[in-house]
Amino acid sequence: MRNPYDVLGVAKSADQNEIKRAFRKLAKKLHPDSNPDPKAQEKFAELNTAYEILGEPDKRGQYDRGEIDGDGKPRGFEGFGADGPGGFGGFRRGQGGGRAGGGFRQGPQGETIFESFSFGPEGVRRGGAQGGGGGGGFDDVISEILGGFGRGRAQGSGHAGGDAHATRGGDIEISVPVPLERVVEGGPVKVHLPNGRAVEVKVPARVSEGYRLRLKGQGEPSPFGGAPGDAYVVVAYAPHRQFRVEGTDLRTDLPVPLADAVLGAKMRVPTLAGTVELSIPAWTNSGRTFRLRGKGLPKEASEENGDLLVTVRVALPETPDPELEALMRRRRDVD
Repeated sequence: MRNPYDVLGVAKSADQNEIKRAFRKLAKKLHPDSNPDPKAQEKFAELNTAYEILGEPDKRGQYDRGEIDGDGKPRGFEGFGADGPGGFGGFRRGQGGGRAGGGFRQGPQGETIFESFSFGPEGVRRGGAQGGGGGGGFDDVISEILGGFGRGRAQGSGHAGGDAHATRGGDIEISVPVPLERVVEGGPVKVHLPNGRAVEVKVPARVSEGYRLRLKGQGEPSPFGGAPGDAYVVVAYAPHRQFRVEGTDLRTDLPVPLADAVLGAKMRVPTLAGTVELSIPAWTNSGRTFRLRGKGLPKEASEENGDLLVTVRVALPETPDPELEALMRRRRDVD
């Protein structure tokens, strides 16, 4: 038996999620029902054995400490099994269930769990004498991956694999830019799916960026005939011509004529819900910022909103003004 890390193609430092992903990928590639290679079943069994060890943290620890070998057998006892020399090194034949000393479940003929899978035209079938060995992470993964092969052929045929569920397609995320006004008010947005279809979904009022809507069955198709995955529409704030987003606050610039900045005035300020009136005091410098409370974006899990920050930008007349120029010359000469 090769080093199980080499079989799965992962580093010894890989975490359990990496190991699980590697096993899923290789299991789909090497499964005998989809791989014409005559050695596919042998390779698949080797892969399963490797995952039986590395997929369970306790066994992985035993292997890393040198307590068991790549077959899961205790080191130092090879050749001295329960049936005497030449046995399976700590594995007792003839037990119709449970786990042997090295952690494998045995069938009535002493086969491992992997040998008890049948790869025939009816799909995957489990052997009938597996017993009550524990249903750990390995069982979940192997059931999910293997159950996808031959689902339609096995169901209703009387085989033990007839109720296996086909592996469903993958889920996908689609980031959809939503106008800020629609974020506040709610309403329909158009979503373009990877398959080319366009669907309309309704965004609730007062959603935050990152809000997810589930479109059942609109994800990736299953490569093994199972149900498609789901699509998750993720709300993103669309760029706005008037406002800049800072968390739940909005920022905007307000052009103020020079005369109004000097003398003071009331100005109309745009918000996401319409315009409001803002009093500009006399002698307001360019760059001064006013806070309009509650005129920003909705706060998550709250009935409150962020604020709108309005920064004054003193604006000169669009066309030259001779009187203003004369005044500025007099002011400059005085200074």
